[in-house]
Amino acid sequence: MSKTGATGFKRISNAFIYSCQGLKSAFKNEAAFRQELALMVILVPIAFMVNVTLVERLLLISSAALVMVVELLNSAIEAVVDRIGHEHHELAGRAKDMGSAAVLVMMLITGFVWIAILFF
Repeated sequence: MSKTGATGFKRISNAFIYSCQGLKSAFKNEAAFRQELALMVILVPIAFMVNVTLVERLLLISSAALVMVVELLNSAIEAVVDRIGHEHHELAGRAKDMGSAAVLVMMLITGFVWIAILFF
């Protein structure tokens, strides 16, 4: 079974538009995403102010950016679960909890990266 639809540059253009819509939606509807974006606005300049190697600077910035990536995935999971239904279901709760746990784990990794690079 083959898919029909845009191909080539049009497909890439559409994907970019959909991605921008996703970022806009996350900013509008997700407080956690806005908070993490605000943190990025603080952390990225700090990463450029500290005296570290290029690789360390990339680790500082990318670890913080990955928090936002995981938050987007968590928000997507929550949106799908909520779309299916708002009644309590063990699997729905588990999915939401695991998404939240993924964000927490990424935040801890980011914290460890920043501490290790800046203080050791």
